[in-house]
Amino acid sequence: MLTRYCVAAIQFEPVFAAKERNVERLLALCAEAARGGARLLVTPEMATTGYCWYDRAEIAPFVEPIPGPTTERFVMLAREHNCFLVLGLPEVDPRTGIFYNSAAFLGPSGVIGVYRKTHSFISEPKWAKDGDRGFPVWETELGRIGILICMDADYFEPARILALQGADILCFPTNWLLEKGPGAAWMARAFENGCYLIAADRYGCERGVQFSGGSAIIDPDGRIQSRLDTGDGIVYGAVDLKRAWEKRFPGATTSDKLLARRPEFYDTLTLNAYLWNPLEFHGLYGHRPLPPGRRSRVAVVQLQPLSGAFAGNLAAIERALETLPRGTRLVVFPEYALTGVPHDADEAARLALPVADAVTALHRLARRCRTVVAAGFLERLPDGVASSVVLVGPRGLLAAYRKTHVVGWERAFLTSGNARPPVVDLPLGRVGLILGSDLCFPEIIRVLALDGCDLIVAPAGPLLPPVQGLGPTAVPLHAPAVTADDPTHFHLARVRAFENATYIAYAALPQPEGTGWSGLFGPEPQTRPLEQLVEPTVTGVTVGTVDTTSRSARFPTNPVRAKELLRMRQPHLYDCLQLACNTESVSFNFTSASPVHAADPATSR
Repeated sequence: MLTRYCVAAIQFEPVFAAKERNVERLLALCAEAARGGARLLVTPEMATTGYCWYDRAEIAPFVEPIPGPTTERFVMLAREHNCFLVLGLPEVDPRTGIFYNSAAFLGPSGVIGVYRKTHSFISEPKWAKDGDRGFPVWETELGRIGILICMDADYFEPARILALQGADILCFPTNWLLEKGPGAAWMARAFENGCYLIAADRYGCERGVQFSGGSAIIDPDGRIQSRLDTGDGIVYGAVDLKRAWEKRFPGATTSDKLLARRPEFYDTLTLNAYLWNPLEFHGLYGHRPLPPGRRSRVAVVQLQPLSGAFAGNLAAIERALETLPRGTRLVVFPEYALTGVPHDADEAARLALPVADAVTALHRLARRCRTVVAAGFLERLPDGVASSVVLVGPRGLLAAYRKTHVVGWERAFLTSGNARPPVVDLPLGRVGLILGSDLCFPEIIRVLALDGCDLIVAPAGPLLPPVQGLGPTAVPLHAPAVTADDPTHFHLARVRAFENATYIAYAALPQPEGTGWSGLFGPEPQTRPLEQLVEPTVTGVTVGTVDTTSRSARFPTNPVRAKELLRMRQPHLYDCLQLACNTESVSFNFTSASPVHAADPATSR
């Protein structure tokens, strides 16, 4: 098996309904990429026909079975150049006559398999059925290959399921819009799973819909290896499968990204919690209805605690509280804010303090400032230390939590918590607590969102992915700001907020110890202009508004309460997310491939 080779994403603007013209152009681009050395090629979603179809009747002349005449032409190309190829096209099942938005995985031997898009955008339900074959992974001489299509990447579940089945590479045909590419969600899917992601996007405007371009090769750490802003072209990249096999965080040990999962806390991921009116669902039988909607001020503080200086750190917290506007309902401080950041076992033992000391100190400040305070610290346990956070109000302790997802060098001395993150109802809304590297595990954020959280408090520390910027784009997207340099294009806290339709109060350590860019992130892209982030290398405070109000008393119109993306999940496909990680799927011999998931016979032809 090859472990290092060249790959290519084909960026292409199809002519709507000009199937033969599109196929000829795609064949030419794919042949050029293969001659350029690419062994694995990915084309955009619906590349053969265009995307914006009104209904089944309009697209009917252009659908075809797989295998079919178009896939046969690309198989001939794969055979001639000894390469593998992912082709996006509309499929008809000849047995049922049902249409699908599909991607065919092709190689020199023919059609290897088919993936049918499972998470529909608004246009697919006009003509296509949701995919019915799950998330197959195919074993090849290039490694283990899985496929996502476009909106699948707005949900963490499909990519995670592929990674749990041993996928090394996520092939991603897409027709992305509203955000310049490479999309932040693409980068998150690569980072959180330790997989390469080959994103082939279209660009141009079709029936009034502007597509973003930005095709890219994304590394397993979420960094952009190469990209193309606009125009037809080829994005080349290099794959080193050993990097994907290691699946590591920066500075972390092998397989942290999967083996540090805590499936015992993911028991609600297969529940369809948002099929019904959320106000009625969460208040069913009169048990724990959501707090009444309101607007509340929330503050986030970015500071660098001093190692072992409890009194000094407490004084810094007090000074920050004194600067806040009157009526601030909640203030969030970073992980380790009270104790300083530990770097080894000896330092951890020296810095740790009893939880009662943290609660007593913060209670005094919360009572004096008439607000709720969340702050992290190193907690002393009878047999070790833990990274912990307490939520303290004027009347005392509201919740305490020990970080459950421990990764990287912290695993050498931190004890993981053994309880799921708490959920607390406050006047400002339903609030969940996470801590530090918990943010890297999308499952636990989703669990809190399914519990109805309006706000997730996220004190942040080391071992989080760096915030990444992106330069200007030539694509005329709707929001003028996205055409300029964007220094925080990829911010994991923002991705988590958008994909779960929740607010996230992210309090970071400044660079270089942490990521900086602390702030309050809103539940949808439209809230991004309201962000006021703290610059990455300084200390500072930022204040935002959590809005849980709705125009209707019967049905929530506010996105944080409605959580429409959660309603469109496909939980019947997510069973494996609640299972412990199969170490055979993520532990590899670096000289030869280990057997993993075999393709579902229904997906191979």
